[in-house]
Amino acid sequence: MTTPDAGTPVPDEGEVVTYEVRGKVAVVTMNRPKFRNAQNSVMTYALDAAFQRAVEDPEVSAIVLAGNGEHFSAGHDIGTVGRDHHVSYDNKAVMWWDHVDREGGDQRFAREMEVYLGMCRRWRELPKPTIAMVQGACIAGGLMLSWVCDLIVASDDAFFADPVVRMGIPGVEYFAHPWVLGVRGAKEILFTGDRFTAQRAYEWGMVSRVVPREDLESTAMDLADRIATMPQFGLALTKKAVNQCEDLMGVRAGMDSVFGLHHFAHAHNAEIGSGPLGGLDAKSMKKAGEN
Repeated sequence: MTTPDAGTPVPDEGEVVTYEVRGKVAVVTMNRPKFRNAQNSVMTYALDAAFQRAVEDPEVSAIVLAGNGEHFSAGHDIGTVGRDHHVSYDNKAVMWWDHVDREGGDQRFAREMEVYLGMCRRWRELPKPTIAMVQGACIAGGLMLSWVCDLIVASDDAFFADPVVRMGIPGVEYFAHPWVLGVRGAKEILFTGDRFTAQRAYEWGMVSRVVPREDLESTAMDLADRIATMPQFGLALTKKAVNQCEDLMGVRAGMDSVFGLHHFAHAHNAEIGSGPLGGLDAKSMKKAGEN
């Protein structure tokens, strides 16, 4: 790992993703609770390593993705001291050049294709069933992390949102909205930028179960344990079968199309002088969402 700008070192936050095995279930936990588990590149590659570890362990048959603390994930890291967009990692998701020595749209396209769209697609294809265990905030990039999982179990105090249209950008990079929310639901949450509840997500078919916060972990683990009793190869083939059908419904082609629109929006923002994020940052996005 190299840092081209020695004046902006990335602080060592310790273990930003934890890993444990409970019976036949691997529990992968995002561990930046101070920053509501905002996803920087350190976390991205730590998640990838944890998922790979679970896949390669023959004793693990199911995976639970969790977030430590009050919130599952506030999304992409666009403003913490650990933001590390200037740091180089070996690409794992796409065959493309490194982003750090590139400029403008080339740099942003290369990085986001790897750490956002590419990684999410890679994780969607894990051959073992995955369950997102969601509490509190699940915003923008947090949606992406939950959507790549096969099932979502949410606490009744969980809330979801993709507010990036406020930046003039048509949704997050892993654009699964029409498939997980339906066309009307996707348009509503994108057009308004509003938060929606776990119950609403359940009604739209995005969430598998909604339970009280105190029952969240036991419900998710019970479900994972039940799944883990099934034949491992049968689970892998079944997951692949459903994913292939979803791809035939246009998921992959749709994401490729919208990824281009996403980066056109970044370029437009930069061209009119408001910066690629439309002049907004984490604080202003949070404030706008509370109004």
